[in-house]
Amino acid sequence: MRHVVWDWNGTLLNDNHAVLAAVNEVCAGFGRAELSWGEWQAAYARPMRLSYEQILRRTLDEAEWEQVDKLYHDQYDALLHTCELATGTHEVLRSCTASGRTQSLLSMWFHSRLTPTVEHYGLTTYFTRIDGLPGEIGGGSKADSLVRHLEAQQLDPADVVLIGDVVDDAEAAQAAGARCVLVTTGAMTPQALHSTGAPVAASITEALQLLDA
Repeated sequence: MRHVVWDWNGTLLNDNHAVLAAVNEVCAGFGRAELSWGEWQAAYARPMRLSYEQILRRTLDEAEWEQVDKLYHDQYDALLHTCELATGTHEVLRSCTASGRTQSLLSMWFHSRLTPTVEHYGLTTYFTRIDGLPGEIGGGSKADSLVRHLEAQQLDPADVVLIGDVVDDAEAAQAAGARCVLVTTGAMTPQALHSTGAPVAASITEALQLLDA
């Protein structure tokens, strides 16, 4: 693998507590009891709208989906300053560069918020390209975004591995013709990750080691 595409939330950024607080802000806004982290992991799906329809036990119209999105991101943004990088992030990214691989970042978080946050943590220089979600409403699948991300860098998918934390990462990699390694540090259960058939690691350090195994 000559190039690594990193996911952000739940992979390089340890933001689980902020995610759960934001999800529970949505629950409060719709009169639903709070969820535990395990309950959110069990409900997590792509597109994200499905997750919320499951936990809120209702089909969401467009206005309600916009309300969900605003409740979530307002609370998440308020807690972003409390999030930390995954253990060893700088060391892992330096090691990846030292191995001769190039690296980029692809997230389904808003591009306008992603880029200054990555810069804040001092990671921008590690990446040949950083892409987040355009627009101001979240959701959707990562597959199309990954294809565009690779095409913009003129990368052969056969030379690429995506390292992420959810089933959608594995499905996106498969659709694009790339490989995938998943880490158990994010929003989905290990059982769900193993069901994809992709290699599963306990940390980004272990994920990088799997590339050289």
